[in-house]
Amino acid sequence: MTAKQRRRIAFAAALIVASAGAAALVLFALKDNVLYFYSPSDVQTKHVAPGIAFRIGGLVETHSVHHGAGADVNFKVTDGKSAIPVTYHGVLPALFREGQGVVALGALNDAGTFSATEVLAKHDERYMPPEVVDALKRSGRWKEGQ
Repeated sequence: MTAKQRRRIAFAAALIVASAGAAALVLFALKDNVLYFYSPSDVQTKHVAPGIAFRIGGLVETHSVHHGAGADVNFKVTDGKSAIPVTYHGVLPALFREGQGVVALGALNDAGTFSATEVLAKHDERYMPPEVVDALKRSGRWKEGQ
């Protein structure tokens, strides 16, 4: 093996080691942040610290929505096992209602209440945009009750 071949092999090995190290650092940095949201049970079991921004998702608990002064809204997000109280100041999405899926972005405060800065209402898997329904009706492929 010539000196030139040894340098090439050493360079390739160093490149592989550096790439593996970079991949490990990226995966370590992401940790739990690759999740779209935490459920209320996840929040309680992982003991998320106050002030750390994350998303919480679940269903809006029935009879938990209370509108305060102005655009203040208080409600609870549940996954059936646990519930987390949420406060939000702003206009809620049109699909927001009790029993409906919701994802909120924000952070826990010291009292354990989630202070949301953004609320997104989720629809179920049977939802179809009106434009698609119209196109299916025009093409004759729409069946009522889909």
